[in-house]
Amino acid sequence: MMANRHRGEISAMLDGHEWILCLTLGTLAELETAFEASDMGALLKRFSGSTLSAHDAARVIAAGLKGGGNPVPLEQVAQMRADGGATGFARIVNELLTATFGESKPEQSAANP
Repeated sequence: MMANRHRGEISAMLDGHEWILCLTLGTLAELETAFEASDMGALLKRFSGSTLSAHDAARVIAAGLKGGGNPVPLEQVAQMRADGGATGFARIVNELLTATFGESKPEQSAANP
């Protein structure tokens, strides 16, 4: 599978299978609701902090899988394995957010970079 970075896609190995992940406008809206963020800028600021819980990572990866055409339930994502363990999951989340938002600074709004 080939991810198209111009469309915000990444590829990631989970449970020994290559998946395409993408945060679409719909999945970003779902993440805004889940993280009680008022807009995409607030969501980006939330993820620009230094902490990321395992539940946060699973939720972002599940949203990315759904946006990539693979609607995997959150409970199933929470049971998946990534190369590198927890560091591997953090890398996937970071790569997905970078593909979605670019290299924005936290104080910049997603709508006003």
